[in-house]
Amino acid sequence: MNAPHIKAVIFDMDGLLLDTEGVYTEVTQLISDRYGGRAFDWQFKQNTIGLGAYDLASYIVGALELPISPEAFLELRTPLMNERFPHANAMAGAEALVRHLSANGVPIAVGTSSSRHYFDLKISRHREWFGLFDAIVTADDPQVGAAKPAPDIFLVAAQRLRMAPKDCLVFEDSPFGITAAKAAGMYAVAIPDPAMPDEKFRHADRRLLSLEAFEPQAWGLPNY
Repeated sequence: MNAPHIKAVIFDMDGLLLDTEGVYTEVTQLISDRYGGRAFDWQFKQNTIGLGAYDLASYIVGALELPISPEAFLELRTPLMNERFPHANAMAGAEALVRHLSANGVPIAVGTSSSRHYFDLKISRHREWFGLFDAIVTADDPQVGAAKPAPDIFLVAAQRLRMAPKDCLVFEDSPFGITAAKAAGMYAVAIPDPAMPDEKFRHADRRLLSLEAFEPQAWGLPNY
């Protein structure tokens, strides 16, 4: 692929900028154990990464055979996640890349399936470098009609950066997120969990092991 001259970068957050996926796994298993459900292992986990809250809850309740509604699941997990999210660590290379792009005047945004409430909890230890983003778009933003894999979150982010979708590069760790980015008419780099099979990311423009492996100059962005 001949990479274009990218003018703006949009980042997913969970599992991409911040290591929060373990919290979702732990909390889901706690709830499943409480109701005698199935083990929330990788065969199920891989199908939830990147989903919006209600779609995720609906899938989990069905897959783990829980005798509760998706709404009840979301209500049960709220206090458990409120307690854990403020301790989230940054993913490898995330802060360095965000600081580099910001310092070089590249417009940057976060486009996340998280709610604003959870976003604020997750960045508790990282407020300084998250303050460098020019736009933050969460799933409950008034302008977002549908969560990923719909393109809404990324299209709103591009609009707030005053950029055409074709000039934007998206970083994502989930197949749903890559689908959303491509549906928005953007370029997409996948940085998934190593256990994710390659075939789930055939629609990505690139697949990397971590943000540390990203070479900005290959996309027309300022080099480190």
